[in-house]
Amino acid sequence: PPPNVTGSLHVGHALMAAVEDTITRWHRMCGRVSLWVPGTDHAGIATQSVVEKKLKKEEQLTRHDLGRDAFVQRVKDWKDRYGNRICQQIRLMGASVDWSREAFTMDDKLSRAVLEAFCRFHDDGLLYRANRLVNWSCALRSAISEIEVDYEDIPGFAQLSVPNHGQGTYEFGTLTSFAYKIVPLDGEPATDEEIVVATTRLETMLGDTAVAVHPDDPRYTHLHGRFVRHPFAPDRPVPIVLDAELVDMAFGTGAVKITPAHDPNDYQCGLRHELPMITVLSLDGRINEHGGERFKGMMRYDARIAVAEALEEMGLLRGKEPNPMRLGRCSRTGDIIEPILCPQWYVNCKPMAEKAVQAVRSGELKILPEFHKATWYRWLENCRDWCISRQLWWGHRIPAYFARTSAEAAAGGVESSDMANNHRWIVARTLGEATAKAAALLGVGEGDVVLEQDEDVLDTWFSSGLFPFSVFGWPDETEDLRAFYPTSLLETGMDILFFWVARMVMMGQHLTGQLPFRTVYLHAMVRDKYGRKMSKSLGNTVDPLEVVYGCPLGDLKAKLDQTTLPEAEIVKAKEGLDLDFPDGIPECGADALRFGLLAYTVQGRDVNLDIKRVVGWRQFCNKLWNAVRFALLQMGDVVPPPGTIEALHEQPLATRDRFILHRLNECARECGSSMEGYQFAALTTALHAFWLYDLCDVYLELIKPVVGDTSEENAPARRAAQMTLFTCLDCGLRLLHPIMPFVTEELWQRLPGRQGMIEAGGPPSITIASYPSPKDEWHAPETQETMEELKRCINQARRLRDDYNVPPSARPSYVLQCKAPPLAAALRAQLDDFATLAKAGGAVVIGAEDVAPQGCAVKVISDQLTVMLELRGLVDADAEIQRLNKQLAKVQQSLDNMTRKAESPDYETKVPEAVREKNTQKMQELRDEISSLNTAMDGFRALGS
Repeated sequence: PPPNVTGSLHVGHALMAAVEDTITRWHRMCGRVSLWVPGTDHAGIATQSVVEKKLKKEEQLTRHDLGRDAFVQRVKDWKDRYGNRICQQIRLMGASVDWSREAFTMDDKLSRAVLEAFCRFHDDGLLYRANRLVNWSCALRSAISEIEVDYEDIPGFAQLSVPNHGQGTYEFGTLTSFAYKIVPLDGEPATDEEIVVATTRLETMLGDTAVAVHPDDPRYTHLHGRFVRHPFAPDRPVPIVLDAELVDMAFGTGAVKITPAHDPNDYQCGLRHELPMITVLSLDGRINEHGGERFKGMMRYDARIAVAEALEEMGLLRGKEPNPMRLGRCSRTGDIIEPILCPQWYVNCKPMAEKAVQAVRSGELKILPEFHKATWYRWLENCRDWCISRQLWWGHRIPAYFARTSAEAAAGGVESSDMANNHRWIVARTLGEATAKAAALLGVGEGDVVLEQDEDVLDTWFSSGLFPFSVFGWPDETEDLRAFYPTSLLETGMDILFFWVARMVMMGQHLTGQLPFRTVYLHAMVRDKYGRKMSKSLGNTVDPLEVVYGCPLGDLKAKLDQTTLPEAEIVKAKEGLDLDFPDGIPECGADALRFGLLAYTVQGRDVNLDIKRVVGWRQFCNKLWNAVRFALLQMGDVVPPPGTIEALHEQPLATRDRFILHRLNECARECGSSMEGYQFAALTTALHAFWLYDLCDVYLELIKPVVGDTSEENAPARRAAQMTLFTCLDCGLRLLHPIMPFVTEELWQRLPGRQGMIEAGGPPSITIASYPSPKDEWHAPETQETMEELKRCINQARRLRDDYNVPPSARPSYVLQCKAPPLAAALRAQLDDFATLAKAGGAVVIGAEDVAPQGCAVKVISDQLTVMLELRGLVDADAEIQRLNKQLAKVQQSLDNMTRKAESPDYETKVPEAVREKNTQKMQELRDEISSLNTAMDGFRALGS
């Protein structure tokens, strides 16, 4: 998805780049034509908000002081500066995008697509203008979408600050009760009869047009059809209406005040009862003329206080009580959202939503991880019409024009905001087309038409929803559109599944007749190590380049000073930096950051990112670099000819060579399946294990004496080891490349024989080299089984050295006693490998019938395999006999305990058969261990004699 052009990307975007680039590079290496289109989104509300704050902080100006054209130019200047910063970050993260196709949602090409989409939706009867309730930000003076609303749970009687309301705080979480007096019937005297209602937004009572009660509530039966008197608008009729859908008789007094123009539930009630819908707030949050002269011009929360005081004076206030509540705030300004009734443009999404649901149900569109499908169905099956207009200056201006005749324009009085004139709005692709339509509508000549374009702009998500095909030149039938649309994959965050993904699907299906992509992969949200959402106000957002290149603590703090955050928030954010990065952020490199982010990903879970973990992956990069450099030394002056890897299996290979090829093969298999299934954590685990534990810890150590022996008789083994090592380096780097593009390219270019391979038609860069796939001829699971047994022997041999304090310089002899002939034969074939890793002077394998040498230390690996260290001349025999006696006593006690339990009368009846079999096996192992210990002591006695 095109990131918002609102400054620098943070590590959440870095995860997006890591995932998308890994997928793209993998497909490219698999031989597919792979296009990743880069771009940025103009981010209407976010960008305008940032620039407005900057103007206010630095120049004490508002956008209205500058005027629309000058302000838009300021935003463009800001975009040119910071949009380039975003592209630089994407480049330095190693993203292999096609920069020749870079798109910006307000480019001419994409703007033309927006114009065409708006007009087509209108022509198809899906786009219309209506007067409805919207989420309104008074600070922005604009409607905003649900995704731009942050919800906050507050306790009762909470004091909160509100933008544009000065420095004070206001009380929220309060349920205020007040009384409406009943209007007497004609001819009857006035009484004190009243009906009590309660509200958490007392200022909205200025727009009340009814009181609702339940039709079955006996307390109010006598008031059916009556009216109450509004204390601040006595001439306004306020009926008592009957509404079983809205009113809960058991809650409070069972009476509900109705403000249709300022509450969603009241709005529906107003529609049911055809109530007047009186808006009492201006667009900046002040009380307007409909709220009464006493309160006109007050900010809404100042009016809340004033209304309470006025009701108190009139004897109508009935009390307050705490009422914990959920408060919606504008994510850009912190302003408290106000439901306001105003004309907006809408798209009817229901028919498109039904098709989008069916696409997923049929399997035509895949959503991964699959549990997100439930969210998809829930949202789209309950889809509301989409409010697409925003009262901003930065964005795609709506191509709609209000039509007047010249005479009407001169005389005035034909208002565009009056819904009675709604038919005068003309939607057109050009001004000429709009003029012609208006002339036909008004019955005048085109020269007698005066058009006024809508001041509003489109919701940013409208242009973003067109991105999969607008970047390829739609609505024109371009070569790119034919080649690349529909696209294959959309990768994005799970938080915008509905706000962006669903809209792309709906718009793509309707406007192009095709799904915009076949698969949607949703990565998790990146949070800080405490699980908090990345937020500039918390100071916990980290620029990925600060991780790539490192950043001192002082620079991190200085960056906060350049933001538009309030001073108190800056101080708080700096305290967080002191806690999280006392020594700053160390340099990690792009490869380590990418690998670390992917290693964190487990499908469906949030990523709680600790930068210190990324530092650990930097150490893996260092290990990789040093390992390859060391391995290249082992290659000597050998230059593998083209075709070496393909023909490797045809030459004689030692078990160690076949083992590492098998492990490489399994790594390739795991990497391929992980890529296909978007299992990036499993991918990083497989690569890390192969490079560190198989190649570095085992194979490189095993071949040191082999490649070091330059004798003629060792030449075949030496060359086999070198060619196998080259294969592992070449294939291992190619497997790793999609995740770590920089270090793998650098090291791959250093492999011997590169120039010859290029001359033979090989790829000049690892980027377009083939991705390794499993080879049947490398599949050798028996070598892994043998190597695992060998490694167990080596580990026990090393433990024996430690147990008996054998000096590091000593090269003792070992005896491996194996009771399984096939395993014994395999171990004999790898005695030189055992000697290498165990630092042995010699080693032999004996069978079960063979007698072990006297004076050996013993480690029992299993009932089939025992490792013995010949200690003659290395240890104190008497001391070892005492130590073995103690060990023998413990083993004998364990055997005696198990024997006693097995000989109890009810053992056969009370103990399950499976447990008895296990116990029998364990007792036999203990007897074998006792026998080995006795044998060892006999050996030590022989040493001492």
